[in-house]
Formats: sequence, structure tokens, C-alpha cells
Amino acid sequence: MSDPHALIAAATDVRLNAHAPYSRFQVGAAIRGAGGALHVGCNVENVAYPEGTCAEAGAIAAMVASGETRIAAIAVIADSPQPVSPCGGCRQKIAEFASGDTPVTLATTDGLVQHTTVAALLPGAFDQDYMSKA
Repeated sequence: MSDPHALIAAATDVRLNAHAPYSRFQVGAAIRGAGGALHVGCNVENVAYPEGTCAEAGAIAAMVASGETRIAAIAVIADSPQPVSPCGGCRQKIAEFASGDTPVTLATTDGLVQHTTVAALLPGAFDQDYMSKA
């Protein structure tokens, strides 16, 4: 089982590296891969808004680049009044590499924490089962 506090700490650290000169909204994400390795990502904005990269997508890319393809747990942190959940696109990306019961921890820099699952974030997720032919 993955320690959500360790994931929040890693997401907090990488959040400081976010490149957010337009929104000034820094986000950090940390993933514990099924193999136990930790992968982090931060949002990287681009002047051709919204062509940037979300923190969750960056962490997933780092995980895949390292050779892992399964998410055991994920945490996301941002400086907001309440925990920020991943955008719709990132929810789908997370679902691609996680099971429905994979734990998701959402946190604020002020210490508010919300625990949920991938299935709760993306009920009825589109997956490869929809693409199989009878």
C-alpha cells in the first residue's frame, strides 16, 4: 500500500518547479508505480495556451519513460482553497494506467486532503473493452 503522505510530499516538492507564467497556478503530481518507484510531474504552460502539459500527464510520462505502466497510487497538489481534481483529459490518462480502485489523494498547500479513487473521478471510464469486436 502506498503512503499518501509520501506522495503528497513528493508532489509538493515538484510543484515548485512548475512553469506557470500565465496562470500562476502551480500544480504537482506524484505517482507510485506498481513496481514501487516514484514518478513526479509538474504543469508546464506554453504561450500557445492551452498547449501546456498538466502535472498528472507529466508524471504519467515519467512513469512510462522509466518502463512502468501501472499506477498504484497518485497524489495531486495545488495552491487553491480546496483540493483540485485532475482535468477530464488527465482523468482519462490516469484511468489508462490504473484500476478503478486505485487511490487518488488530492491536496492543497494549506493541508486540506481529500481521498478518492480513479473510479470516483471517472465513472464509466472509456477503456479498451469498448473497442473489442464481438
